[in-house]
Amino acid sequence: MVKRMKIYFAGSICGGREKVYDYKEIINVLKEYGDVLTEHLGNENISNTGEVMNPTDIYTRDINWLTESNLVVADITIPSLGVGYELAYAEKLNKKIIVCYENKENISAMIRGNNNFIQIPYDNISDLLTKIDEVMENLNI
Repeated sequence: MVKRMKIYFAGSICGGREKVYDYKEIINVLKEYGDVLTEHLGNENISNTGEVMNPTDIYTRDINWLTESNLVVADITIPSLGVGYELAYAEKLNKKIIVCYENKENISAMIRGNNNFIQIPYDNISDLLTKIDEVMENLNI
């Protein structure tokens, strides 16, 4: 039996939910390659006030998911302290990391300059989904 990859998808919640519908499409593509542990990020009912959970429980759950994941994929178009934290934590765990961002956005040099991250700049969601498929097909995990 082939073991399915575990994918941690990161995107903004408290920083803004403008891309929630894009997140849903990204998650659907990622589900073709493995189990997306953070599928709730595509739920349009979660507002920028966050999930209705104790923050300590969210932290513990997400750290556990990061630890068990094989791959981290983050859309960093909307700046988010939480996503930045998750990326740094995942990097310390030596996870394979893909960061996606719209070309028109001003993305931190700390992210763009990190050669440990696979970078996917994109023009629109269709462009991104195509690029994600290309990267995933060539990923060695």
